[in-house]
Amino acid sequence: MARQPRYLLNRNGRYFARLVIPKHLRAYLENKTELREALGPDRKVALSLLHSAVSRMQYTIAKAHEEAAKAKGRSVEPGRYPLKVDQIALKNYHERLALDSELRQSDPRYASIGIDDRLVEMLRQGIAGKLSDELLETLVGDRIERYHRLGHTNAEKGTPERRKLAMALCESELEALARAAERDEGDFSGKPATPLLANPTPNIEELPPVPLKDVFERYIAELKANGKGTEAEKRWAPVIDDLIVFAKTSDARKITKKVLVAWKDAKIKKLSPRTVKDVYLTAVNAVFNWAIANDLLEENPASTIKLKVAAKVLNRPKGFTRDEATKILKFALAYRPKASDNPQTQEKPQTSAAKKWAPLLCAFTGARISEITQLRKEDIQTQGKISFIRITPDAGKVKTRKYRDVPLHKQIIKLGFLDFVKNSPPGPLFYPPMEGKRTADPAQTVSGRISNWLKTAGVVPEGVSPNHGWRHAFKTTGREMEIDSGILDAICGHSSGRVADEYGDFTIIAKEKAINKLPPFDV
Repeated sequence: MARQPRYLLNRNGRYFARLVIPKHLRAYLENKTELREALGPDRKVALSLLHSAVSRMQYTIAKAHEEAAKAKGRSVEPGRYPLKVDQIALKNYHERLALDSELRQSDPRYASIGIDDRLVEMLRQGIAGKLSDELLETLVGDRIERYHRLGHTNAEKGTPERRKLAMALCESELEALARAAERDEGDFSGKPATPLLANPTPNIEELPPVPLKDVFERYIAELKANGKGTEAEKRWAPVIDDLIVFAKTSDARKITKKVLVAWKDAKIKKLSPRTVKDVYLTAVNAVFNWAIANDLLEENPASTIKLKVAAKVLNRPKGFTRDEATKILKFALAYRPKASDNPQTQEKPQTSAAKKWAPLLCAFTGARISEITQLRKEDIQTQGKISFIRITPDAGKVKTRKYRDVPLHKQIIKLGFLDFVKNSPPGPLFYPPMEGKRTADPAQTVSGRISNWLKTAGVVPEGVSPNHGWRHAFKTTGREMEIDSGILDAICGHSSGRVADEYGDFTIIAKEKAINKLPPFDV
């Protein structure tokens, strides 16, 4: 479904052009909160009339800006209320016609004055780009200076911007003269035919600012209300702050695609393209898309920005080979913490247990490391003769937000894991309980310690994640043992994407049969 165009309002089947009036200007516009112009019930007709209606309302708001500045005894700062070239041309067109109407009403002789053919020819040459900058200044320089004083342009003499504006004003002046000639014959129905004036670019100056930081915080609050968002907040908050500093504005409306492309280009000079794409551009896209969905913005300037990222170079499998896994598990199972008489330097028994058992549990379950390190004593359960771990959101973060039961492999039981659980106090198995709110996720902290410990020990091969390598290795071994892919996904907590897998259940019995097909490690 096409998105509703900016400024177009549909009320009970009828269309309107609508602009919000800034609060500080409402006193100059009869205390209205918005401007509306009816466009009729036909959507196609409404769309064709939208741009010209918006331009007329923008002109009204621009006049209110002038009145507000005069009322406070201030001159209008150049560039304070910038308009695009076609918007200035349309503004000039309306002002010329307004003056024409005023002169016709005040002096009956005015309508008898003919159009200067030499002026018409000069304007045509100006539109065609045949005139020098000096002649263009003679024709429309006074008009440009007017819009400079009003703050609509900063185009200086001799610049390409000034020449472009002058040529557009020549077109505006010629169209105004054409309407004046029609009016001399009693026809007041004429409208501009040139695309420059018929389809001007809408401006955003009349809309209230949308603070990007506020949008981000509202987006994160919504995620948190659904039990998500903590990681996104931590990772993306610095990104949003960085963008605001770079763009030199906190108003999301004023952050254009051009600004974002420049920001992207600046980031890839310091960061890897993958980081810029997966963190920086992903964050901005998510926030702007949320703003559109919640009617705070009308478009996402980042939606079409592309950043090519080369595929990662792989010189080996992503997971551990059988020999590598065996080496790590031998090292982990043999671990004993260093003795210390100082309670401050003594390793917590839960940390020692995590170093010993977490790698083995990952090897036989394909679970994410933090899903293992957040296990509690009550999450180790037995159903009939099957012992299993319950990975549940009640214990901590689970990516799918769904619990799953994973049977324990015979080798885990044989090595004494259930005895360890039996002798552990209630609560978390791999980190000490702590009263009060934690500033960091304890399961993530422990998993990080395991990763650093294995890396420091030199038992993890280059190019393999110390923790995530187990998930790859588990899937590889499962395929070698010809275990059904649907059961492997159910054990690992992966979504297969197959509709057929949504029917029926992968029972604890089916999972146990699959788990026990995995060969034991020679530890």
